[in-house]
Amino acid sequence: MQESFMIKSSLIEPDGGVLVDLVVPENQRDSKVLEAKSLPNVKLTKVDFEWVHVICEGWASPLKGFMRENEYLQSLHFNSLRLNDGSFVNMSLPIVLSIDDETKERIGSSSNVGLIGPNGDYVGILRSIEIYKHNKEERIARTWGTTAPGLPYVEEAIASSGNWLIGGDLEVLKPIKYNDGLDNYRLSPKQLREEFDRRKADAVFAFQLRNPVHNGHALLMNDTRQRLLDMGYKNPILLLHPLGDGVLDPETTIVAIFPSPMHYAGPTEVQWHAKARINAGANFYIVGRDPAGMGHPTEKRDLYDPDHGKKVLSMAPGLEKLNILPFRVAAYDTKVNKMAFFDPSRSQDFLFISGTKMRSYAKSGENPPDGFMCPSGWKVLVNYYESLQTEGASQQPVLSS
Repeated sequence: MQESFMIKSSLIEPDGGVLVDLVVPENQRDSKVLEAKSLPNVKLTKVDFEWVHVICEGWASPLKGFMRENEYLQSLHFNSLRLNDGSFVNMSLPIVLSIDDETKERIGSSSNVGLIGPNGDYVGILRSIEIYKHNKEERIARTWGTTAPGLPYVEEAIASSGNWLIGGDLEVLKPIKYNDGLDNYRLSPKQLREEFDRRKADAVFAFQLRNPVHNGHALLMNDTRQRLLDMGYKNPILLLHPLGDGVLDPETTIVAIFPSPMHYAGPTEVQWHAKARINAGANFYIVGRDPAGMGHPTEKRDLYDPDHGKKVLSMAPGLEKLNILPFRVAAYDTKVNKMAFFDPSRSQDFLFISGTKMRSYAKSGENPPDGFMCPSGWKVLVNYYESLQTEGASQQPVLSS
């Protein structure tokens, strides 16, 4: 296991100074698989499996496994972890594995457990385990600031999860693959750092999107690169999560998939997004309006203040070494038929097209205004929603007369 493998990057050190790598060496794989099969097992959900991916590649460095209670309480109450030297790293989201009463009984007094992935394969071993109570209400309230029904991550991963949490040191039996045609975009922090060094980057600015990339995003990201050039940097490189299409220079852009499950936990979650990019080698992080936010699940309002995410990032413990770049607001300028930075002196000329509006255009087959998005990217989006409608229609029951 290569957990002490040092990734050298001139830009920024990973949290804890060492990038965690928890995938066992190939020459030990067979023996580790046999050991995993001999242990009491824990079956992972899809979300659990994604967290295994996040932990083993070092996105959550210096975390080396699912949290034990001491780490969980620090994360939940302080949004950080204290290291052995007394320093702190940011850790705003609990990264935990839940089990039910039956699994707890089956584990008994065993110190180690095998981990079985959603497809039935053994994917890892959790060592020197600790089992402790899972207080779901407290976890939800502290992470989201509400216990209102309708929070997507809560409904998927917490509400029906077990009453216990199991923490321990993680060993992963082989590199995580999804075999969905996108694995080449799932670059690990180690791979990203090596690529930044290969390109001789002197600044890396990270940008995360949950909506498809449109020309307003491209305007913003190209403007950010120019700002860094104006500051004296010679070769700023953009780390873009997730996918974009054709509107950015491939020589100065690395497109990759961030493997972390999405919580929509606003200012609490955006700290995790920023912290993970430190471990990937980024020393600048672009933040905009309402990062990781969502509409209130039961009321007609935003769940979080849209400005709090960028304010929290600017003062979050453990993120001091990361440069936060608030972005300028872009909108569709109807005078020139393209995306431009918003000018409040002629606000009547600008059209704001939200992600929700963009998706409604794509679902209905209606085209957005010219210049809003590159045509090839728009075609991908429309085809995606058409495929969903076709799939849904094919699954409708056939009624006999």
